[in-house]
Amino acid sequence: MQPIKDAAADFLTHKRVAVTGVSRNGASHGSNAVYQRLRDRGYEVFAVNPNTEKVEGDAAYPDLKSIPGGVETVVIGTRPEHAQATVEECAELGIKQVWMHRGPGGGSVSKDAAEWGRAHGMTVIDGGCPLMFEPTSDTGHKMMRWVFGLSGNVPRNV
Repeated sequence: MQPIKDAAADFLTHKRVAVTGVSRNGASHGSNAVYQRLRDRGYEVFAVNPNTEKVEGDAAYPDLKSIPGGVETVVIGTRPEHAQATVEECAELGIKQVWMHRGPGGGSVSKDAAEWGRAHGMTVIDGGCPLMFEPTSDTGHKMMRWVFGLSGNVPRNV
């Protein structure tokens, strides 16, 4: 296992990122915040939502395999019961790094999906948020990282 800081740093070196669960109506939705920040910081980011063709003014894709040219990493921002299918799709596509978003509640973390991904050679970050780590962080997210680290919602190691 590696420290979360190292896993996050490695994850964020990859510039083609899919974000699942980006809402067509959710400017304040967690997945939308991740999508917007990554896009604003120069990442080539792809919204995954099977229920719409546009999110945040950009094309949305129904699944990971529909993204032209594929992606290197995936942020799961859907309900936890959808995480297993996403992790399995990542395995089919050869995607080796997955981040299950989690803030104050249960977030998108599925323990079973995380274990399955790790057993299939993936690095799975099961908690926290990419916006809590450099180069995408801000002061508010850094504070949340500290608080949620105390509650266990940001893992120490992955």
